[in-house]
Amino acid sequence: MKIIIYLLIALVAGAILPVQAGLNAKMGKVVSDPVFAALISFVIGTMGVLFYCLVARVDFSQISEASTVNWSLWTPGFIGAFYVVTVIILVPKIGAALTFGLLVLGQMSASLVLDHYGLVGMPLHQINWQRIVGALFIISGVLLIRNF
Repeated sequence: MKIIIYLLIALVAGAILPVQAGLNAKMGKVVSDPVFAALISFVIGTMGVLFYCLVARVDFSQISEASTVNWSLWTPGFIGAFYVVTVIILVPKIGAALTFGLLVLGQMSASLVLDHYGLVGMPLHQINWQRIVGALFIISGVLLIRNF
């Protein structure tokens, strides 16, 4: 039962990304700058996460430990910013379906490599023909969306 809840949460999270992209793209047009729109999005998101942490009474005592980690653990913030800015720029130009089809293809391709080699702490899952066929289906879907 617990796994079904996780799967549904993942499905909902994936489904709301195009909505977020569309709204961020609209904000980008209003403020005439996709990077500024991304900044607005991240400020609001930060406020939301901070509110959650306060309501959930998250223990902030370990925050000083963050200053001792390898620099690479600080890069996800930049990666997230790159992702959001990219989506804000692409959605109005190539549409939500193609943008997210390509994003999913990129995510799947990178995930296969990360899993295969156990990179960044991922559990090992060897690339096999079934996983490759799955990626080919995604490529096929992106091509169909692009051409029709």
